[in-house]
Amino acid sequence: MDRNSESAVILDIQTACLWEVTSRKVGNVHRYCDFQDTTFLDFALSAGAIAPCLLPRRGFGLGFTTLWAVQATQYVTPRNTNLGMILALAPLVMSERLGSIMGAWRWIRECGVRETEQLYQAIRLANPGGLGDAPEQDVRAEPTVTLLQAMKLAADRDMVARQYANGFADVFDFGVPAFVDALARFGCVEAAIIDSQLRWLATYPDSLIARKNGTAIAQDVQKRAAEVLRLGGIATPEGRAAGVALDKHLRSDGNKLNPGTTADLITACLFVALRENKVTPSTPFRWDVPDWL
Repeated sequence: MDRNSESAVILDIQTACLWEVTSRKVGNVHRYCDFQDTTFLDFALSAGAIAPCLLPRRGFGLGFTTLWAVQATQYVTPRNTNLGMILALAPLVMSERLGSIMGAWRWIRECGVRETEQLYQAIRLANPGGLGDAPEQDVRAEPTVTLLQAMKLAADRDMVARQYANGFADVFDFGVPAFVDALARFGCVEAAIIDSQLRWLATYPDSLIARKNGTAIAQDVQKRAAEVLRLGGIATPEGRAAGVALDKHLRSDGNKLNPGTTADLITACLFVALRENKVTPSTPFRWDVPDWL
């Protein structure tokens, strides 16, 4: 397959989304664990729905592309399965038109108020949990600033917005290297994703947890993830036992502690790793241990 073809890009989008949701990550939906109102199938169908929408098309800006992908998701599921994924993936996918996936920030900088308006419309349509109110440029109002300016205002309370503001630095400088390093250590994609998730959670408080439950709760989850890693992470029986306990904690009280933003960022990292040929869709996936989720 030509790696620069539309088919290859679609495959990489779908692979990144499916790898993320299939992996047995703590607190998230995966192939052996649904939420009461959202299932693994919802995420799988969403992956298929958004991939063609995200392809760069002449005349389609970032805002419209995001809106189109949200609309496609709503065709296959009534749940908001992937707004954060769409927001994280869209600039990365569209930057390929500029010749490099590293051009995402250049694309964002060129987006004006109209792009912000369309992106706000997409967010309102998806209606994500824990949206809350913003003191400036709230998504329920008409924006008056460029997309980059709007994302800078939201960067301190949303990790995906932070990527727009910093040129996806956390994805390129932290997330992708963490995944590639774990892949080399464990030899399979699922373990690398699980290890990456724990490292994200231990380094950055999940912003979905923070919006729904408050900063202190998000920081508590951060400390618990750091303790899992201190015990050896998924490489040791002690670390795995602590990870299972963390998963149980995150799923308590109706999955209110779902680390959803971390999942979105992992998806972006997987897409970058695929496009940069650091991993292929045929790489061994299954992590086989008897004492995990």
